[in-house]
Amino acid sequence: MNKKTGRKLSTLAVLGLSFSMLVTACGSGGNNASPSQAPAATSGDQAKATATASVADTPLQKAMNGEYKGTKVTMFGPFVDADQVKFETSIKDFEEKTGIDIQYEGSKEFEATINVRVDGGNAPDIADFPQPGLLAAIAKTGKVIDLNTVLDPEKLKSNYNKSWLDMATMDSGSGKIMAGIWNRSNVKSLVWYPKKQFEEAGYQVPQTWDEMMALTEQIAKDGDPAWAIGIESGAATGWPATDWVENIMLRTTTPENYDKWVKGELPFTSPEVKNAVEIMSKIWMNKDYVYGGTKSIVTTAFGDAPKPMFENPPKAWFNLMGNFITSFFPENVKVDQDYDWFYLPPIDEQYGKPVLVAGDIYAMFNDRPEVRAVIEFFTTGESIKSWVQSGGVIAPMNDAPLDWYQSESDRRMAKLVQDASTLRFDGSDLMPGKVGAGSFWKGMTDYVSGTATLEQALEQIQKGWNN
Repeated sequence: MNKKTGRKLSTLAVLGLSFSMLVTACGSGGNNASPSQAPAATSGDQAKATATASVADTPLQKAMNGEYKGTKVTMFGPFVDADQVKFETSIKDFEEKTGIDIQYEGSKEFEATINVRVDGGNAPDIADFPQPGLLAAIAKTGKVIDLNTVLDPEKLKSNYNKSWLDMATMDSGSGKIMAGIWNRSNVKSLVWYPKKQFEEAGYQVPQTWDEMMALTEQIAKDGDPAWAIGIESGAATGWPATDWVENIMLRTTTPENYDKWVKGELPFTSPEVKNAVEIMSKIWMNKDYVYGGTKSIVTTAFGDAPKPMFENPPKAWFNLMGNFITSFFPENVKVDQDYDWFYLPPIDEQYGKPVLVAGDIYAMFNDRPEVRAVIEFFTTGESIKSWVQSGGVIAPMNDAPLDWYQSESDRRMAKLVQDASTLRFDGSDLMPGKVGAGSFWKGMTDYVSGTATLEQALEQIQKGWNN
C-alpha cells in the first residue's frame, strides 16, 4: 500500500513558450526574386528550423494553442475526498487554458477496479497507479502504451532523476517499455524529531548510522527511549516494519540486489535480507531504545506513535516515517520550529545516500492527440504546482522550483530527492499483494511480537512467493 496517506508519496518552460515563425529572407529583388536569388540556408539554419518545428509540434504546445479545445480525456485513480480536491485544483488552470476537459474519477476500490476495466476493454485514457507493481502486471498484457513513443526521451532525462525513469521502465509483451510517468511522490527515509527540545537538550543531528546509534544510547542514558515506533494499522498491521527493512536494504546492499529482492529473485531467507532485519532489531528489540518497550510496537497505531515526541518534556525523540506522518502531529505544532526531520543516515558508504520513495505513476491506455497533450503536461512541475504549494507532497520533476515549497522542511525534502544517489520505490508496494501486503506484513508482526523467531518469520514471508 502506498503507505499511507490515508490511503494506504526550472519553471515550466513549455507552458510559457513563445516562438516565432521562420521566414525565408528574400534577395534584393523583393517579392519578384527567384528562388535562386534567395540566400542558401546553412546546415545550422536547417537545424534551428527543425528544432523550432519540433517544439511547435509537441501535443502540449498544440493544446496550449487551443487545437484540442472541446475534447475530453478520462482519468481514473485513487484520489478521493481532500486528495481529489487538491488534484482537480492542480489541473484547473491547464483545463482553462487548453479547453481540454480532464474527467477524473476517483475510487477507494481503484486497485480492484482498474483490472476489470482494462480486461473489459473499458480502460480510461489515463490511470494513476499508487502501486507500480500493479501497473507492471498490466503492462505485461501489452495493453499499456509505451510512452517512449509519445514523449521525448531526452526531455524526460533532463527533467527526472534517472532512477525515476528506471522505475517506470517495465516489461511488456514486446519487450521493455516506458509504462508511465511519475507525478507525485512521498519521501520515506525521514527521521522526525522535536526540533526545539532536541536543540535545547544539546543533541546534534547524526550524519552516520554509527552516530545515530551512539545518540540513541546517549538518550537512553539520559533517561528516555529514543524511538517512537508503532506498526498497528488494522488489517494492514505490520507495514511500517517493511519501510525499515527497505531503507536498511538500500544502505547495506546494491540497488541491483534490492531490485532482485522485490522481484522475488533474492529470497527473504538470503543473508542480505536477514542482515537488514538484524540491524533493525538492534533498535527494535532493545527495550531501552523504544518507547513502551518492544512489545508495545505491535499494539501502537502508527499514527499515534509520534505523540510522545510532543509532550513537554518529550518522552521519545525519533520516529522514522514518510512525510505524510505530519498529518498525525498535534495541530498546534509548527514545522521548522517545533519539529523537523533528518535523513536516515547511510550504513555502508559505498552505497551512497539512497532515498526510499512512494508515489503515483500515470499510465496511458488510449492514444489520441489530446491524451498525449495531457500526459505530457503531467511530466511538468506545473502540473503539480498548487499541490506542492499546499504541502504534503514532493514533485519528482526537476523543473519544480524549490521556492514553490512553503516550508524549509519541504524544500530540503525536495532537494534530497533531486540529489539522491539512488531512488527506489517502496519495496512492498512492488511485490505481489500476497507478499508485499500479506506475508511480509504478517511475518514482521509475528517476529516483533515474539510469536516467531527471525528465521521462522523470514521463511514464512518467503512462502508468500509460492502462493
